Amino acid sequence: MEDRRCGVAVIGAGTAGLHAYEAAWNMGADTLLIEQGSGGTTCTRYGCMPSKALLAAAHAAHAARRAGGFGIRTGDIHVDGEAVMARVRALRDRFFAAVLEDYDAIPADHRLHGTACFTGPDRLVVGDTTIHADAIVIATGARPIVPESLDPVRALVHTHETIFDIETLPRSLAVLGAGPVGLELAQAFARLGVAVTLFDEDDIVGGLGDPQVNASARAALSQEVTMRLGVTVTAEAQDGRARLSWTGAEAGSESFDLILAATGRPPCLDPLALDTTGLALDDHGTPLFDHRTRRCGDSAIFVAGDAGSWRPVLHEAARGGRIAGMVAAGGEAPRVLPAFAITFTDPQLVEVGTGFADLPDGARIGEAKPADNGRAVIERTTEGLVRLYADRDGRLIGASIAAAEAEHLGHGLALAIDRGISMADFADQPWYHPTLEELLQQAARDALGED
Repeated sequence: MEDRRCGVAVIGAGTAGLHAYEAAWNMGADTLLIEQGSGGTTCTRYGCMPSKALLAAAHAAHAARRAGGFGIRTGDIHVDGEAVMARVRALRDRFFAAVLEDYDAIPADHRLHGTACFTGPDRLVVGDTTIHADAIVIATGARPIVPESLDPVRALVHTHETIFDIETLPRSLAVLGAGPVGLELAQAFARLGVAVTLFDEDDIVGGLGDPQVNASARAALSQEVTMRLGVTVTAEAQDGRARLSWTGAEAGSESFDLILAATGRPPCLDPLALDTTGLALDDHGTPLFDHRTRRCGDSAIFVAGDAGSWRPVLHEAARGGRIAGMVAAGGEAPRVLPAFAITFTDPQLVEVGTGFADLPDGARIGEAKPADNGRAVIERTTEGLVRLYADRDGRLIGASIAAAEAEHLGHGLALAIDRGISMADFADQPWYHPTLEELLQQAARDALGED
């Protein structure tokens, strides 16, 4: 057994792990990166980038079909499923190769391949090596789960880790899970000509906590995707296809060529033997940690990225990795930024800052409809709803949005909320005309009781 000592050990070479390694290294710590696979990030390999490549093709097909509404005549639209999926994979591989270059650039003697297992709060075993570290960052990511109810048709089930490897488009697809991943891919495949049905036990889409925005988003998205919400699904194999039956808010059954399971991504923590660390764990076995420092209690163990099951989006994984690595190496943690999440459907769905369920007493709410916005009318993007939240003192604290190009609205809101701007000052900013951004001014004025 070989003994090795280091200042900071980072477990996992995904987005959070790579940023944690870089931050600790830049702080001057003797840093070791441990990876059991080939390295690389969920975003490039399975998530953000291939899904957006598929969405780009879907939006192109959708734009071609609706061009007539602008007086533009096109011929029949034909979607070449094999070409679409080949382009998705080519782009995915390109982005993934770039991330691997960053991983491979780390000196070989600062990388260790294998599965890490704790044997104490400051010790790890990786193969035949025992590692003694001053601080340890857990950045092991998360993995998709497939419900046991799909066991009878497991051969027809995909997750976001495998769906981009299909050679061509199926005729029909069942999507289980109306979160951001399921919602984005459901609409993408539907716009590419696949008959898509979306199932979920809840009636919330894209994580929208505001009931009015959720209702608006459901109304818009159900025009393209059949939605079966508030139902429980069972499956059986039938003539090479998957026969799904559902009960709950409604009942029925239907056969599908493929199933996409988008029912959650729990953290990958089982191999770590966290019971040997003395850390406080939640009911799911995830370490409790400070969201500002990423430190677990008063230990020298930190959690970053999806391994912590908190704000599982790339910018939080990257920033969380940097914070964990920096604090593990003796640095100071910055402030916690407002929550910010985007679902890249059409309309796009955005949640920023304080959510509807957590609004304080006396909160003010203002709203605006894209149907009343000149630019949205011109662009034929009138679906959705914008809702802004302020506290009783008039400070902007949150928003929930379903609107075209909402990603751009969300970034401005996140900055305004972080800077503590008042709703009155926000409404008084320069809002160029005609733009979709004017929706924010209209909602702010509505919250203030102005016309």
